[in-house]
Amino acid sequence: MKITAVKAFPVFSGHRNLFIVKVETDEGISGLGEGGISGRELAMEGMIRHFERELIGQDPRRIEHIWQYLYRGNYFEGGNIASAAISAIDIALHDIKARWLNVPVYELLGGAVRDHCPLFATGPALVSEAAVDGARELVAAGWTHLRFGPGMPGADWEAGPGAVYEPMESLSLAAHWIREIRRAVGPSIQLSIDFHHRLQVAEAAVFLQMVADVGLYFIEEPIRAESPRAYQQLRTMTPVPFAIGEEFASKWAFAPFIEEGILNFARIDVSNVGGLSEARKVAGWCEARYIDIMPHNPLGPVTTAASVHLGIATSNFAQLEFQHRLQDDYPRDLFPKLMELDGTVFPLPTGPGLGVEFDESAAAGHPFAMWNAPHWYRRDGQKTNW
Repeated sequence: MKITAVKAFPVFSGHRNLFIVKVETDEGISGLGEGGISGRELAMEGMIRHFERELIGQDPRRIEHIWQYLYRGNYFEGGNIASAAISAIDIALHDIKARWLNVPVYELLGGAVRDHCPLFATGPALVSEAAVDGARELVAAGWTHLRFGPGMPGADWEAGPGAVYEPMESLSLAAHWIREIRRAVGPSIQLSIDFHHRLQVAEAAVFLQMVADVGLYFIEEPIRAESPRAYQQLRTMTPVPFAIGEEFASKWAFAPFIEEGILNFARIDVSNVGGLSEARKVAGWCEARYIDIMPHNPLGPVTTAASVHLGIATSNFAQLEFQHRLQDDYPRDLFPKLMELDGTVFPLPTGPGLGVEFDESAAAGHPFAMWNAPHWYRRDGQKTNW
């Protein structure tokens, strides 16, 4: 079997672009992958064009060899864009090999260790009573693990240039509404907050003191992750578990956080970290340190499917992020087949490959749209994180 083409499809889906990659072979078997650097799809497409020249004629079943070939084949190793492109190709190669063997992808990863893939749901921003109402609705639907995000009135996903985000004001709102949610749903529901690395160490410490009585399951990305030492400092100030790593582009980025015992849940993103091959290596390191993986997954059906297969085959797996409101946004002409929820879990996949189909003939109907993440500012005009 030989690779004959590597195609990239930046397509618009609902509220953001998706970056789908299709690898074709001379035996008529193709595989799907996805790259995860949202807002930089054209850069990933350019990297795929570089990689395609290297891949034509190679055997797609040599997955680890191709991973090393692509990663080491450039003098300038690593980087988010290269890693995202490698991720998409690696996922597609797993899809091809599993289809060739007529088995689900998780069989390539060691086989199933669980009967379904558990998930956590994301509720409304912690800015109003709507967060409490959203939590009640999710619990009534059967969700037991809920995650929320802080915010400010007017600073949301759709906010344009100039939206104001003041950390301390946001923290007061978040502390109030997460406590109201705890009162509404009771002690048995696991509550978490994702700060999207918006805070400084002191701000994060202050907030965690404010909500010490709430009993958070984890706090996600409270500060930026370029400095493990900064997280070590925060670790001394709170016992709340940390969920870190969604923006990490390799096992080497995870290494200090695992080795130094800084994280408790590894937020591996299979579409950014280097695909299923790299994700499995990180998961193995985590298992040795009694750390669960909790994959990052706000993207498309291909990433979701790859993450489900990873979770099905990985013993030290907690839950998969699932943006349940996005499920209805995926264009069904683009994705005539995708994984479907069974209540609040994904059931065990049974078909060959990832279990996702992509109709490339429909891509022209969903043209790429230039998009950037929202830009937030402090009241004094300083740029801050979204």
